[in-house]
This record gives sequence, C-alpha cells and structure tokens, in this order.
Amino acid sequence: MLGIVRDIAGLRARVQAWRQDGAVVGLVPTMGALHEGHLALMRQSLATTERTCVTLFVNPRQFGPAEDFALYPRDEARDLEMIETAGAHLAFAPTMAEMYPEGHQTEVALRPLGDILEGEFRPGFFTGVATVVAKLLLQAQPDVAFFGEKDFQQLRVIQRLVRELDIPVEIVGVPTARAPDGLALASRNAYLSEPERAIAPALHRVIVEVAANVAAGKDAKTEEARAVQALKTAGFARVDYVAVRDAETLEEPQKSHSLRRVLAAAWLGRTRLIDNVVV
Repeated sequence: MLGIVRDIAGLRARVQAWRQDGAVVGLVPTMGALHEGHLALMRQSLATTERTCVTLFVNPRQFGPAEDFALYPRDEARDLEMIETAGAHLAFAPTMAEMYPEGHQTEVALRPLGDILEGEFRPGFFTGVATVVAKLLLQAQPDVAFFGEKDFQQLRVIQRLVRELDIPVEIVGVPTARAPDGLALASRNAYLSEPERAIAPALHRVIVEVAANVAAGKDAKTEEARAVQALKTAGFARVDYVAVRDAETLEEPQKSHSLRRVLAAAWLGRTRLIDNVVV
C-alpha cells in the first residue's frame, strides 16, 4: 500500500528506515498532473532502485507573475492513485508552509546556464527550479533522482546543481515520452484545444528536420531561421526560440563535432510547448 507523508520529518523517517534495511532509494520529483511521462520516470526508478518516492508539489517559485500557477492542473487524488498503481512506495505531498515556511529567503541560482534559452523567456524560472529541487534532494536524501529529458535545460541545471553543491545523489535523465504522433507529453497539453492539438506535433517534426539537416552539414543558423518560419506556417502563434546548442553547456557550439541538441519553445494559443532532440 502506498505511504503518504506531508512533512519533512515523516519523509526522512521513512527513508531512514529503508536505508537501515539496505535499500537503494530513488526519487521522482513532480508537480502532479501526472501523465505517461511521469510513469516512465517511476518505472525507471522501480527498475533500478529498491524503494521509490514520488513528490507532488506545485512550486510557486518557478512561475512568473503572468504565468499559470493558479490555473495549473491539480488532482491529488488521481495522482496518488496513479503513483500507487505504478508500484511506487511513498508519496511526499508537502504543504506550501512545509516547503517555504514564513520568512524563507534562500534561493539557488545558476548563471549563466539558468539565464539562457528558457531563462531568457522565463526570468527567474530556473532559480525557482534549482531552489525547490535542492530542497527536495536534501529532504529526501535519495541515492538516485529521475528527471525527464523533455525539460532538457532543467536536467542540465539540476546536474550542475548537484555537482557544484556536492549533493550526494545520481541524477538520471529519462528519454522523453511521446504521443504516437510525436508530441512530447506534458501536463500543459491539457490546455490545447482540439485544433491546437492537431497542430502541436509539428514542433517535434520540425526540430527533427533541423537535427537531420545540421547532422548532414547544413548551417545551423539557417536551419534555425527556417524552422521558425515553418512553425509559424504550421499555425504556431509565436516562436520563442529554435536553437542548436552544445548538448552539455547549452551554449553556442564551438566545435562542429561536439554533441549538439536542438531545443525549441513555441506557443499555440495560451499554451507554451517545449521540446528538444539530439543531433
């Protein structure tokens, strides 16, 4: 039966008991509104660790003033049912006061990695992400934590956070879960209207084309510009970026043979979609 704790002391007590039994502990941090992508993270944890904890917390500090914190989908009962059905052992669903007690001031910022791409269009976003993830990792003290590659820049931020703050946890990236038509699964996909949902797979299709053309030797900047126009033609209202970047630093590639990634963010109506593929 799934255990549910809402306070840090209860979480640590459960994890400590697991450790005393010699178990390897996996952590799957989420903001709820669970979907198949989250289940893939849980399956990876369950396959490679002996105890899995899933967190449910909608973090206000990674939403800007004009963003959708109040509207972000929440259904804790459904989420807990999915976690239990998946076979995870514990859900940590803290209150806002437990995570950010009155007077909480500490933030974790990574620069310049947190200020480019997503950071440019969502100022402060990665400070909110890094702060809450640092707290969750220190609260749960897992051996391994699992994050989806759909949020590729977030994955790189967290990997650097752990490395530079010497947090003793392995960060594992799990491949992006997709619908049959290629659309990356995301909680915000629920915002898409039926016509928008029909357009949405073009984001993945276009960046796959960019990756193939860049791999074949075509100019990255030319491909980025072509992709922006292709997305607008497909029906996207606005394209924040299509960028070919070094897969490790997410800076402009300095060498043509370095591992690269195509990252993109674009809007359909009020829904902002992000995706990425390897070159």
